[in-house]
Amino acid sequence: MNRGLTAKGRATRQRIVVATALLTRQKGAAETTLDDVRAATATSKSQLFHYFPDGRADILAAVAEYEAEQVLEVQQPFLGDLTTWKVWRKWRQAVLDHYTELGRQCPLGSLTTELGKSSAEAGAILTTLFESWEEALLEGVRSMRPDYPPEATRERARSILAAVQGGVVMLQATGRTDYLEAALTTTVEPLRPPTGRADG
Repeated sequence: MNRGLTAKGRATRQRIVVATALLTRQKGAAETTLDDVRAATATSKSQLFHYFPDGRADILAAVAEYEAEQVLEVQQPFLGDLTTWKVWRKWRQAVLDHYTELGRQCPLGSLTTELGKSSAEAGAILTTLFESWEEALLEGVRSMRPDYPPEATRERARSILAAVQGGVVMLQATGRTDYLEAALTTTVEPLRPPTGRADG
């Protein structure tokens, strides 16, 4: 989407995307209008359509891509190296800290409840996010529990992913992170090494 843009143009486009992401977290994608985006970014209508030719649909797809990147980025470097119980604990804490800090205004909640439904392109971005996330968790589960059969390994990875997603939905509804904490603890705990085995 950035092909053909100058460095300044890419920076301006990114500024619009980031500002719109904050708007959709606060107001919801359905309630965020082009006028809202223009006001928040001090851009003209012609500027918006220069960077996003299809208007609102283009902007929301770009926001979905940006938010998906944020969801995975905040879990690093732990998500890419879930090979020891120590790293799993750090990953779990990083997830809890992140969503506690953001509260109801989190990118994952915005993605799954609104942005992912805004267009076919945004929906595809959300699907790709979950597939990439699941694969990273899958590698981690394999590292911790090589005794699991393949289907059980995938089910554990999916249950951890669903725990995060479900906990975030509850967070958005209640403002509380204890649901997320309980769900993560329950789904991750079976990966803990037996007593006496090296923690790593």
